[in-house]
Amino acid sequence: MCGIVGLFLKDKSLEPQLGALLSDMLITMTDRGPDSAGIAIYGGAPAGKAKITVQSAEPEQEFADLAADLSKAGIPASVTLKSTHAVIETDEGKLGEIRTALAEIRPHIRIMGSGESVEIYKETGLPKDVVSRFDVRAMGGTHGIGHTRMATESAVTTLGAHPFSTGPDQCLVHNGSLSNHNNLRRELKREGMSFETDNDSEVAAAYLTAEMAKGKDLGEALESALDDLDGFFTFVVGTKSGFGVLRDPIACKPAVMAETDQYVAFGSEYRALVGLPGIENAKIWEPEPATVYFWDHQKAA
Repeated sequence: MCGIVGLFLKDKSLEPQLGALLSDMLITMTDRGPDSAGIAIYGGAPAGKAKITVQSAEPEQEFADLAADLSKAGIPASVTLKSTHAVIETDEGKLGEIRTALAEIRPHIRIMGSGESVEIYKETGLPKDVVSRFDVRAMGGTHGIGHTRMATESAVTTLGAHPFSTGPDQCLVHNGSLSNHNNLRRELKREGMSFETDNDSEVAAAYLTAEMAKGKDLGEALESALDDLDGFFTFVVGTKSGFGVLRDPIACKPAVMAETDQYVAFGSEYRALVGLPGIENAKIWEPEPATVYFWDHQKAA
């Protein structure tokens, strides 16, 4: 099962509503996967800054004095607490140093995602509870994706929840199952990629990260996935400025898209889209099998 939603805003006047719109879309998909849920919001950071979203099972203990401890390690940072997560903001170019420092001073903290734009929040539980605990409705941004999971191949855990992020400002949500993910995992490890779960969706995310590291944009990486990934899948993926959708050649998982002058939206079912502004005038279609759909704010500009 699992339910996927995505929203790419063209109209800047809608940006303050991104979190609220995406939350409603995700909650509508609850019965497709009530085990865990997650949302990635692309909203940017102040000029010259970057951020990393982290999670802990013991946030009061792990996040206490975190900014001070990072400062002692020579990394200027501010820390904003959000339930079991925290967003660490630092100088651009310091993300690698923060990852190294966290492994030493807070080895039990889990990294959800990082980059100049993205914040990722995911936990076990119903979508309505997940978006509430992180106050997602109050978040603005340019685009975002969400996922509610029915765990069929691995345990119900925070790390097993979607989205999966394996590169700066990159993340993926997935409905389906890959048949060659173990072989791909071994190949990607040889290329230097690391993995935190056994989930096949993390392999798909890492594959796209590796392809983009070779100089491809998101659309080109998704084109390559059609040759290299076996199984059935629907992907919705995000980058700092881009938003993409891909279904496998059989396209057995449900999907629907809508586009207006204000936005592009994706839902596993049409009912996820009915609350969007102007949906009655939108172009509605089912994405074709083995066809890449790709939007990018930078290219649009």
